[in-house]
Amino acid sequence: MPKPPKRSNIPSTQNYLTIGEIRENTIVMDDNTVTSVLLVSSINFALKNEDEQNAIIGGYVNFLNNISYPLQIVVQSRELNIDGYLNDLRERERQQTNELLRQQTAEYVDFVTQLIALGKIMSKRFYVVVSYNPLSDEKKTFLARVGDLFNPVKAITMKEQRFKDLRKELDRRVDTVISGLESMGLSVAELDTQSLIELYYNIYNPEESKNEQLASIKEMRVQ
Repeated sequence: MPKPPKRSNIPSTQNYLTIGEIRENTIVMDDNTVTSVLLVSSINFALKNEDEQNAIIGGYVNFLNNISYPLQIVVQSRELNIDGYLNDLRERERQQTNELLRQQTAEYVDFVTQLIALGKIMSKRFYVVVSYNPLSDEKKTFLARVGDLFNPVKAITMKEQRFKDLRKELDRRVDTVISGLESMGLSVAELDTQSLIELYYNIYNPEESKNEQLASIKEMRVQ
């Protein structure tokens, strides 16, 4: 009986990503580009009165006029998973000693379950991606830029001082973007290292992320 063919080594997804590392709330790309991701709240523009709408539009125009570098605006839509919430309600139902409250809890669980069964309930998150690429810095000489192109490994083993210098330039951009967004009444939070890892894990592993919780970076160990 012929032996089954050996399974070829399947390359890791990481081999196809341009991310060198994620450290200190920063994504470091293979070309030394450093990136920060901001989680931004939303505004129900239609519910604002005319003066408020004009103020928001004016703030947005001023925000764009003060930006001299590219930004990415990402809207992430995901099916809302409330299994944990429903399980918590069912546990409270079992522990409830008041019969009336127990019955009301059971009816509420049934209502939410039927509501979800009628159609997928989606949640949306809004991100603004701010990057700084040292190769785009006009102060750099041509030879310095060529040197960076032929040394992409530097991004992975970036020296601490080099990283701090790049992060300082990125911080200036991040502060400007946060100030502009907050002037429009938006709430902004910069993702930390753990949140960045979870964000990319959920993007590239959508099915696994539903059932498998990603461990804290404090518990991770590099083999």
